[in-house]
Amino acid sequence: MGAALRRIQLGSALSAFGLGFTVPYLYVYVAQVRDLGAGTAGIVLAVFAMAALAVLPFTGRAIDRRGPLPVLVAASVAASLGAVALGLSSQVTAAVLSAAVLGAGTAVMQPALATMLVRCTGAATRTRAFAMQFFLQNLGLGIGGLVGGQIVDTSSPASFTLLFLIVRVCSGAVGPRGPPGRRPPPAGGAPGPAAGPPPVGGGLRALLSHRAMVQLCVLGFVLFFACYGQFESGLAAYGTEAAGIEPSTLGIALAANTAVIVVAQFVVLRLVERRRRTRVIAAVGLIWAFAWIVAGYAGLGHGSQTMATAAMISTYALFGLGESMLSPTVAPLVADLAPESMVGQYNSAFALCKQLALAVGPAVGGPMGASLHGPYIVTFVLFSLGITALALRLGRRLTPVQDQPSLARVPSRVVAVSVPESAPAPVAAAR
Repeated sequence: MGAALRRIQLGSALSAFGLGFTVPYLYVYVAQVRDLGAGTAGIVLAVFAMAALAVLPFTGRAIDRRGPLPVLVAASVAASLGAVALGLSSQVTAAVLSAAVLGAGTAVMQPALATMLVRCTGAATRTRAFAMQFFLQNLGLGIGGLVGGQIVDTSSPASFTLLFLIVRVCSGAVGPRGPPGRRPPPAGGAPGPAAGPPPVGGGLRALLSHRAMVQLCVLGFVLFFACYGQFESGLAAYGTEAAGIEPSTLGIALAANTAVIVVAQFVVLRLVERRRRTRVIAAVGLIWAFAWIVAGYAGLGHGSQTMATAAMISTYALFGLGESMLSPTVAPLVADLAPESMVGQYNSAFALCKQLALAVGPAVGGPMGASLHGPYIVTFVLFSLGITALALRLGRRLTPVQDQPSLARVPSRVVAVSVPESAPAPVAAAR
């Protein structure tokens, strides 16, 4: 990687470290440490998520007009101020407003970093760059959660203040380090007849006219709804209520998920790099459908408690395997579909779909996982199979190079064409 690309990857890792450092402890901090109550803690978490939905529709146009680096700097400053204010908040209003600023700044960082990554890579290196970013982000989340857990002390508000001050330092370190705001190299092929005509102009209307991108956004919503939107809500509720596992086991299951991603990421990358992206995404849907069936066995199979625990941990591990297959496929595909002048808007639109899924997923999955155990498993098995169907349908709208960038790097088999020296000039030219 070049120096600029290394700085971007470091910024992504620091951003993820800050999230892992704070988000798991927000509820405890607001409800218990500041003694503002469970209701206020729920509002703070909701505002943290909703702030992203409020700012992401405007983020893409700002990135394309001003460049990703100024937007990233502004977002990192906002996240830093929100973190410091939250660490000092002892009143309901201050905690809610601080969470809104922190959530908005954190949300804007992601499409800005993704756009900077696009501008520092070409079709030949983009897949590996996004895989590396996903690897470092998961590593940052895991380490952040582990280190944060050693610092926090529910009897000492000062420990949480220290936590948020460290996040302020991490967020401040993300912004100033970035590449020049140059245009991206040519992506994996211009849209052809199969991908529909390229958008004309800019804005939401142009993006919605790009059918391949619209289908990818729908696919992204289903992906995040059926996986990430269930981790800490529906699947956790199902595991404790239906499977009867201990809450501490959920931490082991999440650790297994992260471990699979860290261990398998670059092994999986070698396997999927020269395959069609949509086929890889379709395979993820099948793996996740099997993961939900394994979870069904844990809660509905009436086996031993040890088997139920092992099945739930295996479910999270299978989700991790699917995630490691998505990182080198989905994000680079968003970049390759985007026209040069709309990379920020495409990244922001996809981030918005992701955030919507993360907001709707817990609201739907939480109650179902806690009480409707059978229907919950059946519903998400069907959603996972829907991922496979949507991915195969999307493949019909992409050009061969968009779906499989390695085709653009296959050298020509034609070495030379021999023309007899005695042939007349017109004949030689024709040949």
